[in-house]
Amino acid sequence: MAIMFPDDFVWGTTTSAYQTEGAVREDGRGETIWDRFTHTPGKVRDGSTGDFACDSYHRYRDDIDLMRRLGVNAYRFSVAWSRIYPEGYGRLNRAGLDHYERVVDALLAANITPYLTLYHGDLPQAIQDRGGWANRDAISAFAEYADTLSRRLGDRIAHWVTHNEPGHVAYHGYITGENAPGLRSWKTGLQVAHNVLVSHGEAVPILRANGNTATEVGIAVGVTPCYPATDREADLAAVVRYDGFANRWYLDPLIRGKYPDDLMERFGADAPEIRAADMTTIATPIDFLGVNYATHAVIRDDLAPPIMAARVSRDDETDLAGVEGLSDTLTRVQREYAPASILITGNGAPDNTEPDVHGVIHDRARIEYLRAIFPQLLRALDAGVPLRGYFLWTLMDCFAFPGGYSTRFGIAYTDFATQTRTLKESGHWYARVIAEGEIRDA
Repeated sequence: MAIMFPDDFVWGTTTSAYQTEGAVREDGRGETIWDRFTHTPGKVRDGSTGDFACDSYHRYRDDIDLMRRLGVNAYRFSVAWSRIYPEGYGRLNRAGLDHYERVVDALLAANITPYLTLYHGDLPQAIQDRGGWANRDAISAFAEYADTLSRRLGDRIAHWVTHNEPGHVAYHGYITGENAPGLRSWKTGLQVAHNVLVSHGEAVPILRANGNTATEVGIAVGVTPCYPATDREADLAAVVRYDGFANRWYLDPLIRGKYPDDLMERFGADAPEIRAADMTTIATPIDFLGVNYATHAVIRDDLAPPIMAARVSRDDETDLAGVEGLSDTLTRVQREYAPASILITGNGAPDNTEPDVHGVIHDRARIEYLRAIFPQLLRALDAGVPLRGYFLWTLMDCFAFPGGYSTRFGIAYTDFATQTRTLKESGHWYARVIAEGEIRDA
């Protein structure tokens, strides 16, 4: 039995600037919060940084050749804001614009459609020094950046993603401090989440104005399906709380123009400052909603902090929930928010398998994960979800937080000493799925 995908399905892969480009001090690039964070001892498990990463800044043509071998028809990548404006705004670095123009032209020459992400977490450090996303000046700086980039590339880029996972930026960067810039404040984090969403809404009409009738603008949001650990009333209530902050806090304002009442009440004095036009700006209509899916969450009630009073219980996870979660997520988003179209803008799994004596990488755990995940895409399509495509995270092994280079998410193996890329078994498997448009049982 074979499971068929639509002929016009978008098959892609995705990367981010800081995790792959390297060349952090070349051609006028400014410092970012990730540069500062990773150079702080103890922040990365293996002590590494993204200073060199995959050297994609110089080897982007090799990466495009790799994509051609895979047969993908789309590539989602991010631009390093600090390559365009080293201080975040004001002084323009034309060498950065020239670089990304070359990347886009090379993609188009290879018949690979670029999906350009403006922001993937690498805020210019100069903006962070002035308060980062907690300072509303970052909103206008982002609008200037979006305008400059789209004026240069809007005639060739038809698909724009404003932000990658605002929730990840706010929660892990400003609340738990696990990611750059490493701050720990609920109040600051909630304001950051709000300001990032406002910046998204400000950028949407700018990107459209600098494009053409084919221009599409969206945002990539991480969505985590939540399941109760037990049928106890306390665990069921904890699921509502956790889902509220992880999912509804972002989806509701983007689609409905309003934060959830239950969360605004719970956050109280920590709730963000909201100006008169903010919610209308955030809810500026988008052409597609990007969904990033990593895993599900099994939730237990917890009386201890943080404020969500719920905890993810890894011991309670099941393979079934992890797989079924993607279908549940897509049908839930369509049922409750009805976006015009949906793209899976990021999904994948780690597998640290090393090459065997013949240089072959048998990353079978990743293949089994994908083999289980892909039927969920078909199930969502059959249920009427307007799912247009899938972007696999990630093209090649790269810098990954918190494991640095010790955690491998790529479908191509990166030898970081030589920067050689080698397709893994999962890469060959993905190429066959793309070529055949189906998943075979065997």
